[in-house]
Amino acid sequence: MDIKILGSGCSRCGEVAKRTINVLADMNIPANVEKVTDVKQIMSLGILATPALVINGKIKCAGRIPRPEEIKSWILEAQA
Repeated sequence: MDIKILGSGCSRCGEVAKRTINVLADMNIPANVEKVTDVKQIMSLGILATPALVINGKIKCAGRIPRPEEIKSWILEAQA
């Protein structure tokens, strides 16, 4: 599973990373988690608001911090 957390590195982006890593640990699911801070790369994905969460190439959330329950459901969906 490939997960990207997109943002400038602000505290909101850090919170998304923390929640995502915690959910993965709770579910015992291995994943490649990458923090993307390059503005050009973020914009190339069509993201206009950060923080954003991309799982297996699909944008799941942008411009807000998702709840852990949301992250869990997106991870389960990506495994199917």
